[in-house]
Amino acid sequence: MVAVVGVGYAGFNSTTPDLSWKEIMYEAAVRAYTDAGINPRRDVDSFVTCAEDIYEGFAIFDEFVPDQLGAVVKPTCTVSGDFLYGVATAYMHINSGLADIAVVEAHSKASDIQTFGNVVKFAMDPIWLRNVGNAHPYYLAALEMFQYMAERCLSEEDVARVVVKNKNNALLNPAAPYAANVTLDDVMASPKLFDPMKKMEIAPLADGCVVFVLASDEVARKLTDNPVWVKGIGWWSETYGYDTASFSAMYAYKAAKMAYKMAGIANPAKEVDFAEVDDRFAFKEMQHIEALQLAGKFDVARLMAEGYFDRDGAKPVNVSGGSLGVGNLLECTGGQKALEVVLQLRGEAGKRQLSDVEVGVAQAWRYLPTHSGAVAVFGV
Repeated sequence: MVAVVGVGYAGFNSTTPDLSWKEIMYEAAVRAYTDAGINPRRDVDSFVTCAEDIYEGFAIFDEFVPDQLGAVVKPTCTVSGDFLYGVATAYMHINSGLADIAVVEAHSKASDIQTFGNVVKFAMDPIWLRNVGNAHPYYLAALEMFQYMAERCLSEEDVARVVVKNKNNALLNPAAPYAANVTLDDVMASPKLFDPMKKMEIAPLADGCVVFVLASDEVARKLTDNPVWVKGIGWWSETYGYDTASFSAMYAYKAAKMAYKMAGIANPAKEVDFAEVDDRFAFKEMQHIEALQLAGKFDVARLMAEGYFDRDGAKPVNVSGGSLGVGNLLECTGGQKALEVVLQLRGEAGKRQLSDVEVGVAQAWRYLPTHSGAVAVFGV
């Protein structure tokens, strides 16, 4: 078994002109090591950083990681993917016997990216997609949203309720820069940027970093009286681009199926207490809820309207405020989701603390233009 024995984070902020990405990473790492009660130079066997060179602005990014993580002359590797992929990598390092303690880091310094849409375009097929009408890449998400709404017979109000829930949830999260007391009318009045997608249905960019310290069963029990166990981890890739994609959340369904099997969960709707899912586009939360089997395909909109997924509902989703409240943290998105799950399970979520929770799920999508994702099941 593998447990989370320490967590640290820096941010989350809409912009951090006073800090470099190295300083943000250092701040989160120090907090994680203090939480775990370890010395990284002495105790950590493996470091995993999750980063994409195209977001960083220079190649071979991991060359610049060891200093601020305390990982000089230590085994260090980079996963070009979300934080949850890093958790999976560290999990395997520990379970295989390569490490007793492993550290996972992911961050976002999105405020340094001047033309985010153009950067995302570099990941798109250069012939079929990148230069279609010189359009912004968010049009791909809008097309998928249009299809999803048609297949599920959803109204624009159905999707807008996700924004209302998450931004209001974020009001109780001091690390959520985009928290707001909004109503359904506010969201419906938001301008359409990519029909049918409204401006408020798109998570704004944010800066921040999350660091986890993971340990083997034996070591975890020595370090803490309050370990949070990684009960299951799964990941799946359908395709690298939208031109061959099914316009669905099959990646989340397959990743969840893998994670649930490892965790011994047969009925997620009953056995999972709460979830933090990827909501960087509002409709994606609805897609991911059904992919995680927390509700039926044609039940999500109705349950959302009834308050089933609210903070005080039967199955809370994105109590942290999600990405709509916290911001789009790029490869750190899954880190923010996992952080909230761990804090809730440790009873350290402050005013947004849920009662009597024992099993939580964190889910992340690799973002445009991929159809890849990961799911982690945490428990106490």
